[in-house]
Amino acid sequence: MRAMVLEQQGQPLRASELPVPEVGPGQVLIRVHACGVCRTDLHVVDGDLPEPALPLVPGHQIVGRVMGLGEGGMGFGVGERVGVPWLGYSCGACAYCESGRENLCDHARYTGYQINGGFAEYCCADARFCFGLPEGYPDLQAAPLLCAGLIGYRAYRMALEGVPRAGAKRLGFYGFGAAAHILAQVARFHGHEVYALTSPGDTAAQEFARSLGAVWAGGSDEAPPVMLDAAIIFAPVGALVPAALKAVAKGGVVVCAGIHMSDIPSFPYRILWEERVVRSVANLTRRDGEEFLALVPQVPVRTEVHAYPLERVNDALDDLRSGRFTGAAVIVVRSE
Repeated sequence: MRAMVLEQQGQPLRASELPVPEVGPGQVLIRVHACGVCRTDLHVVDGDLPEPALPLVPGHQIVGRVMGLGEGGMGFGVGERVGVPWLGYSCGACAYCESGRENLCDHARYTGYQINGGFAEYCCADARFCFGLPEGYPDLQAAPLLCAGLIGYRAYRMALEGVPRAGAKRLGFYGFGAAAHILAQVARFHGHEVYALTSPGDTAAQEFARSLGAVWAGGSDEAPPVMLDAAIIFAPVGALVPAALKAVAKGGVVVCAGIHMSDIPSFPYRILWEERVVRSVANLTRRDGEEFLALVPQVPVRTEVHAYPLERVNDALDDLRSGRFTGAAVIVVRSE
């Protein structure tokens, strides 16, 4: 099978011919149709996330069809369309798993990091961590839902849980890429106001945010025109944490949504005081996936995607790294 393989961090992926993987117990064999490109893929390739299982096939927003079932691989039948997210395995027996916090499992393994992912024609996945996909979403449009959407949704839910004010919320999104363009639609569906804060001078992203219903869009070096109830930081920039704290009202919440972020600079206690909260989001749970994928067609969420063939994965990664597009990049592996 064709695959794009990471042999050494900091180096481009290499086009390779690999054998079709053998499906193991509890797994499904998936013929990959599309795989979204995520900033986490960049962190794996660029070396920000240490010790990937090299050589590695990255990619963790996988859409495809089940082609084979391993022993005990329950829940799906051959021919069903499924999605595979970042969280690829948890032990199911530790205190975190037993309390519904499988995203914090000490034994967790991740798709496209310790488990070969979707930048290939076939992959195997733990059937427990695959999702059925909503109808009406072609493969390319479904792929960004599986990380940008899912982990963005967890960050969104945590932001709202901590906000004290009743009624509509004022939400700030720092960074307006794949995740924010999905969550802006969800927030508007729930009646909240979205304030988009992009890289300074990125007028294309600001216009994109306004087109999706943001009531205001500007640079992250600006203060939004109102105090926010909560802010979600999608950009992996630690300096945005104190900026977001200054922008949220008393009792407000700042959620760091990325798996990797540059160091947070020191900041005065007064901008944290008055019961402001800073918290991180780690991965996702199956509950997040089930809730979000049920909500998607109700909104309905529409993803803006930019398609690349499998052999151009390195171009897609470089375009994401350089901020050359709005929305999400998706690798087309096979057409239906």
